[in-house]
Amino acid sequence: MVHPHSHTHRPAQPTVRRLTLALVITLSFVLIEALAGWYANSLALLTDAGHNLTDVMALALSWYALRLAARPAHSGKTFGYHRAGVIIALFNSAVLIALTLWIFYEAFQRLLAPPEVESGLLIAVAVMAFAVNLGTALLLRRGSDHDLNLRSAYLHLAGDALSTLGAILAGIGIRLTGWQWLDPLASALIGLLILWNAWGIVHESVDVLLEGTPRGVDMEALVADLRGVAGVRGVHDLHVWSLTPQMRALSAHLLTDDISISAGAAIRRSANEMLHARYGITHTTLQLECINCEPDRLYCELTPHAHPD
Repeated sequence: MVHPHSHTHRPAQPTVRRLTLALVITLSFVLIEALAGWYANSLALLTDAGHNLTDVMALALSWYALRLAARPAHSGKTFGYHRAGVIIALFNSAVLIALTLWIFYEAFQRLLAPPEVESGLLIAVAVMAFAVNLGTALLLRRGSDHDLNLRSAYLHLAGDALSTLGAILAGIGIRLTGWQWLDPLASALIGLLILWNAWGIVHESVDVLLEGTPRGVDMEALVADLRGVAGVRGVHDLHVWSLTPQMRALSAHLLTDDISISAGAAIRRSANEMLHARYGITHTTLQLECINCEPDRLYCELTPHAHPD
């Protein structure tokens, strides 16, 4: 078999350094914001401090996932630890959803009986929080499009930047109008933003863990392209999945004429090159079979092995 691989066993050191810096900055600010929110009696600030605390955990876990994914494959983990980042992204998002439910509950209680909020302190701390969140989000923006783990950390921080902007607007509104209910309203809107971001990560993480077809892969086009490779007469037992969103894998049976081993190697090489160039698939397992020796069934039903009683 011909298996093109593109495995990296060491995390990019600039990414690790940026994660570390973002972690230290965020952890330092959480303490300041929580104390200020308690003193100002501001749910918006306490909400944002709680969200920032989940960011600290998310950043720490993302950092650990990068280190874990760098470990080489072995007999116990033949695919290595690449999915550690996907699992951690799913966990981070689940924590965000739980936090959102708490935010909605607290916001509802305060809408019923809005407490007094120190608007001046709310504005001042929220401005500081916005600068911190925006700066740390920008630290992690590079590479987040291709790494689900890094993207989950980036979305945590980017969501914080927008939520603190909401706290700033709430503080200004309270200062100008005296409407204390603007604070819990801002918290509820922040919660909706958090929930939206978290659900997107949950959906994509579950899709990867359930071996779903990678996003952006048109299966009909892929099958047509495989059948278009010179020497291929048919395709069956086709599986396409992701180890991580940026690491795609494929296995398939290709039907051919009764040809020599060298001719079969040329077909596999052509198919591998096409799959890598057009679909970004870097790990393939292609089994060649003589035409008519197996049923031409495109997608194979997987059944568990029956153990004898």
